[in-house]
Amino acid sequence: MGDFPNLIAGVDEVGRGAIFGPVVAAAVVVPETVIPQLWELGINDSKKLTARRRQSLVWPIRKLVLDCQIGYSSVQEIGRLNILQASLLAMKRAVKRLQSRPYCCFVDGNHLIPGLSIEQQAWIKGDARHGAIAAASIIAKVWRDNLIVRLDRRYPGYALASNKGYGSAQHLCAIQQLGLSSQHRRSFRCCQLELPLPGVK
Repeated sequence: MGDFPNLIAGVDEVGRGAIFGPVVAAAVVVPETVIPQLWELGINDSKKLTARRRQSLVWPIRKLVLDCQIGYSSVQEIGRLNILQASLLAMKRAVKRLQSRPYCCFVDGNHLIPGLSIEQQAWIKGDARHGAIAAASIIAKVWRDNLIVRLDRRYPGYALASNKGYGSAQHLCAIQQLGLSSQHRRSFRCCQLELPLPGVK
């Protein structure tokens, strides 16, 4: 894996606020000169785009970037490490899988990734400010959403295909009725059944 002076990586995670499933990160490597082309695609913070729009951007993004890798942390790791450390671990795994080594990683948020030998910069709201981070956020979001839709068939009753593992009222009611699955984040307060769930009687 060689260093190229004009290559940067954008790194972002999704699923940090979910109550079901892993936290997922993506890392994309792109020459700095290609960043304007990424913006021209209409990329943005993945949360500000519709699901259909995100899906339609995946292939154009993959055609522009040199490398794109996914990393994730399991529900068990989230419980053991806490969600912040698990998110940083997912990011680290995504970066470590890159075949093209960037000179710098631009990381969404205000924390750097521990244990990386690559220079890093933390960008608050980076998925709206830097094209490489925005591209990573879209790749990670689509990958995780597709995973949760597949898991909906394995864990029926929680409306995962629609809520994507987040704590919707329907999801919280289903937890009260069905209990927790092995993919629920038991360390999260609303997954602790002995505690009242907000809005659920």
